[in-house]
Parts: sequence; C-alpha cells; structure tokens
Amino acid sequence: MVKKWSKTGAVAVLLVGFVITFSVFCHSDSSNTTATNSLLYLNHHDTAKYVGINTCKQCHSAIYESFIQTGMGQSFAKATRTKSAARFTGHNVVYDKFRNFYYQPYWVDSTFYIKEYRLAGKDTVFARTEKVNYIIGSGQHTNSHMMEINGYFYQMPLTFYTQKQRWDLPPGYDKGGNLRFGRTIELECMSCHNAYPNFVEGSLNKFASVPQGIDCERCHGPGSIHVQQKQLGNIVDTATHIDYTIVNPKKLPYQLQVDVCQRCHLQGNTVLAPGKSFFDFKPGMQLSKYMSVFLPQYTTSDEFIMASHAERLKSSQCFVQSTKKRIQVNNVKYVNSKLDNTDVSSLTCISCHNPHKSVKFTDDAQFNTACKNCHSEAKKYNLPLCSEKLNTRKALNDNCQQCHMPKSGSIDIPHVRITDHRIQIPLSGKKKEAIKQFLGLKALNNPIADAETIAEGYISYFEKYDKKPFYLDSAEIYLIKSTLRSLRHTGNWVRLHFLREDYPKIVKLATDLSPQSITDSWTAYRIGRAFEAENTIDKAYLFLKQAVVLAKYNLDFNDNYAIVAIKMGYTTEAKSVFEFILAQNPTHVNALNNLGYLNLTLGQVTVAEKLYNAALAIDPDYEPLLLNKVGFYLYVNQPQKAKKLLQDIIRKNPKNIQAKQVLGNL
Repeated sequence: MVKKWSKTGAVAVLLVGFVITFSVFCHSDSSNTTATNSLLYLNHHDTAKYVGINTCKQCHSAIYESFIQTGMGQSFAKATRTKSAARFTGHNVVYDKFRNFYYQPYWVDSTFYIKEYRLAGKDTVFARTEKVNYIIGSGQHTNSHMMEINGYFYQMPLTFYTQKQRWDLPPGYDKGGNLRFGRTIELECMSCHNAYPNFVEGSLNKFASVPQGIDCERCHGPGSIHVQQKQLGNIVDTATHIDYTIVNPKKLPYQLQVDVCQRCHLQGNTVLAPGKSFFDFKPGMQLSKYMSVFLPQYTTSDEFIMASHAERLKSSQCFVQSTKKRIQVNNVKYVNSKLDNTDVSSLTCISCHNPHKSVKFTDDAQFNTACKNCHSEAKKYNLPLCSEKLNTRKALNDNCQQCHMPKSGSIDIPHVRITDHRIQIPLSGKKKEAIKQFLGLKALNNPIADAETIAEGYISYFEKYDKKPFYLDSAEIYLIKSTLRSLRHTGNWVRLHFLREDYPKIVKLATDLSPQSITDSWTAYRIGRAFEAENTIDKAYLFLKQAVVLAKYNLDFNDNYAIVAIKMGYTTEAKSVFEFILAQNPTHVNALNNLGYLNLTLGQVTVAEKLYNAALAIDPDYEPLLLNKVGFYLYVNQPQKAKKLLQDIIRKNPKNIQAKQVLGNL
C-alpha cells in the first residue's frame, strides 16, 4: 500500500546524489521465494549511493540518538579525551621484554601521543614519539590506537583493556610479535570496524577519508533511493508492507538476516569471491556469493575468538532446531511484498539484540524474555524446560544467559571477558574432551565452497595466522583437486610456492607469461621476487614494474621495484621511486635505507648519512640498515665505529652470519 507524504509538518530531507525514477512498488503476483526476495531491494542497484548517517538522522533522530551510544556507533573516532575510555593516572608504562621497548601514553593539551623508548641503565638510548590520530573500539572491551601518515593508516603498539583497566600491547603484539608502529590497517579491517571509507585503489592501507563509527547503512544498505522516494512523497505502510527502497533486516528471510550480522560478526580468515571486494556485499544479499569466511575446527568447542558471535550462535541447538522448524512449516516469508504473519519465527541475532540500543542500557529481562518466548511453549516445539534447582535459579535471578551463555575469555584478545553465544547446557569438567584435535578449516558461511576457494582459505590462514606447514600441504591438495584453469589458479600456485620459498617452481610457472598478462598485483610481485631470487634480474624488473602499475600506492612493491632497478643500472629511475615512497610516507625505513645506499654509491656521502640516521631514528634494530651503516663507516674510513656496530649487531643476534664475516675480515 502506498501513501502520499503529507506536506504539512514534513521533515526536510537532503537529496543526496541524483534522482533516479523507478517503478518502486509494482511487483508481479507470483510468490517470492527467499532467493527472489533478496533481488527486490532497489538499493542493491549499483546506482544507489551511500548518504551518510547525518542524512538518516534528519528523519530518524530518536533512533540516531540511541544508536550512536551502541558499540557499533562508538566503533571508530578521532582521538579525543571524550572518545578515550583509557586511564591516564598512575603508572601507565608498558614494557615489551622481547623487543626491549617501553611504551607510554600521554596527552599534551588535546593531543594524544604514544612514546616508545629504550633504556640502558637509567639512560634513554632511543626514543620515538608518534601522535595518535584515531581510536578504534567502543571502550566496552578495548581502545586501540591508530596513526595516519598522508592517508596511510597504521596500528600503534598500545591498547587499553577497559574491563581490567590496564594498558598492554595490542593483540598479536606479545611474545616477540610487536610490529611497533607498522601494522597496516587494511580495507578488510576498516570495513568492519567502521562505516565504509573512501579507499585509495592500488594501496594496502591508504584512505582518502574515513567516517567515524559504523553507521545506519552498514545494516540497511545505501540510502540515496530511499531518500529520493521520500522526497517525492512515496511512503510505505511498513506495518503491513515492505519498503523496498531500503533494507530492514528484521523483514529479511532468516538466512539473509543472519548474513547482515555475520558480515562482521563472523570473524575469521576471509576469502573474497573472484572479482569481488569488501565493498560489494550489501544487506539483503547472500554473503557466500561475495566472501567465504574460514575458521579452524576442532573436536572441542570450548574456545572461541572475540567476534565469533555468529559462528557460536549457529552451532547452538536453539538455532539449529528453530531453523529446522521454520523450513518445515513455511519456506516463503513474503508474498507479493506483504508480510506473511503465519510464518514460523527463527532464532537470529535480533531475536535478542536491538541493534539500535546499547547492551549497556539493555536489561537482562529482555534477553530472558527471548529465551522464554520459545521455552515457555516447550511441549509445542519439543524443547526442554529448565531442570536447574529452584534455589540455584533464584540465586541467579532466573537469568538464563548466565548459565547457558557464560562469559569467558577469547583466544585472540587478552584481558577481556565476553558472552559466549553458543547456547548450551553447561557440562561438567569430566564430560569435556581432554584433547583438542584439529579437524580442518571450514567456510562457516559457505558449506559448498569449491576446491579453489578452500585452497585459498588454507593459504591465507598460513600467511596471516599460523605458519604450520600442513596448512600449505592441505592447500596443495585442494589446488590439485580444483578444475579451475585460469590466472586465478596460476596465482594461487604462485602464492603457495612463494610462501614455501620454492622460487624455481614459480619461475617455471611464469616462463611463458608476459608481465602485462598478469592482472593481480600480488601475483606480479611474487613472480618478480622469484625471478630476483633466481638472479634473472631483467624479468624480475618487468614483473615488479607491472606490480607497481597495478598497485601504485603499495609502498613495499615500489621499494622492491626500485631495488631491482638499481641492479639493472637504472639509478635515476630508482631514486625517483624511493623519493615517491618517502613523499607518501617519510617513515618508510626500507626506502630511507635503500635511498641512503644509492646515494652512497653515487658519492653523496652527506646525504647518505642523513638518510641512514633518519632511518635509525625510526627503527634502531633493522639489521640490513645497520649493516649498511657499517658499510658507510668503512667507506668514510672509520673502521672502529664499524667494528663497534658489528659487535652490537652480533650481541643482539648471534645468528647474523654476515655481520660475523665482516667483523672477521676487519
């Protein structure tokens, strides 16, 4: 049913983008299945544009005011005292014993800094201070910190864990994994922790602009058509009909409804479908057509990662049984755009959660009510009643989730306790399996993933998370099984051999390939590096040049390309590339080091020394840089300084054979 918008008292809405005329509300009389319904939303069209949360706010101010208090609404913002949930009183210094660095957070007026330093006795022998530009995390569990250099985003080496009110290294930075100020914040990360950013194509981590916090359109889809239709006065009575200009997740079939949430709340190892990006999925679409999310499966199910809510919920019998009942009764949710009220409900995320309201302001009664809505009719749905003793239930205020969804730590984030979304009957310690056995990787949102996709899942898991060789062995098995014969398939073999450092096999694969035929920058880069390792420098140069053509703002690609250009004798070209890198990011240690070396070979001693010292002020432990500085001391006839620096290198790393050889020659 369509109503004309009354002009009296109407809220003025900004028209964002351009006007597109659609026949919005006319559909055929044929029944719409779950699959068909996902195609009816007009904001799935590529002409639909994102309008931003402030446009939504103009008509939905009450929802906006509530939503911005949620964890999603508070997920990302500029670093201000108001945004920070951290404690700055008392002793806030964190020491990394593996890298021998201290870290201290502090404010100077309204500017937030993190200082990294090293001590020798009581003397400070190294210090680096960087400004904090952004805070990521709502503060319910953590605040992590980011720095931005000309649009390039990097994580910083301090996180505040709010539940324990303590500063510590970020997740993954412990036990020698400290990347200091160098962990790139790439699109995969940014696209879940924030509204969609303005990403610079051809880069890993460069953004022209970023929003501040997850916004309405991450769950409802782009809003330009919805805004345009409301301006024209086309209003849908959403109590009885669906407004197809915007997605309301509550009115989606349950599979697609869960996909909206598990786009980000199914944390794992994501493999994009061919030709797809992290921007392509929109609410109401089938997630598995855009990405497959892999996680390792074990014989035990007690451990889970921070953002694995969807996986844990879907493994619950409550979810399994409710979806079975739904399928048995009625697999058609909407008929002719009208709500079918005879449909059997299924347990989904929004059965318990109101995404517009913070869990901090949600009473436990709301969650208990969700449980009792099903279990109060236990006989009808063949569900169990609570068998716990009344005294125990009374002591817990009859709180269902406290027993059946207990809080515990996650295996990937330290110092936090989160609710386990796997609803289950508590088991005694004796009933739990004592030995955890690895069963393999599983695409949790895509049970029919093909062999090529599964192979990519194993390769990516090895690359990102766990360097155990059997992941690559499994990948090889699936690549052999794959029937795909394309550049994607070749690229996966190249990636596999590259991770094994089996460069001759890459060279063999690439023998008949021209650089221009490669359309994936990473494949071109890996082939180039393989030719370089095999001392075929002319081909290395061509493939690395192609990698840079495809990914202009990948600074590491540029750096390796310039190194090979030097080997080809193209010093002017190499110098230009290094200068481009440093114009983009003046803290790029490799470029500083390599440009210093190039200047030294050209006799520019003063320039070389300045570049080496600038690099050492950023990273005092980078061994190729230290060895180049040794070469500099020998070049300017200062062998004692060279000898002392070599001794320092060997003291820090007794396995550095090159340093030992040079010292022996001295």
